[in-house]
Amino acid sequence: MSAAFLAALLCSVAAYIHTRSADPRMRPASPLSDLAWRVLSYASLIAWGALVMRAFAFSHWSDGVAMLLGSFAANWYFNHRGPRPAWPGLSMLFAVVGLALAAWSFANE
Repeated sequence: MSAAFLAALLCSVAAYIHTRSADPRMRPASPLSDLAWRVLSYASLIAWGALVMRAFAFSHWSDGVAMLLGSFAANWYFNHRGPRPAWPGLSMLFAVVGLALAAWSFANE
């Protein structure tokens, strides 16, 4: 499994969890951490799009399709499980790790 594929999955789930947590009870209590979560999720969404576009442009077409289908499957899994209190922290963790892997992937592949 490539770093770019794993980064795409993590960034996709991080952004998806943020969009599914509109309920104020599912948001972080601190406005600063809520802002950090929003910035991380938007950066994850942009990184996900860049990873998928780069896979279609510079790799075999199946790499881009695998990223898309894997992202849809991971998002479905988290949607199927339903909201959990740990989602904000998990989303921020996924965003940080996914963005780090995406940066490493862009720099080294």
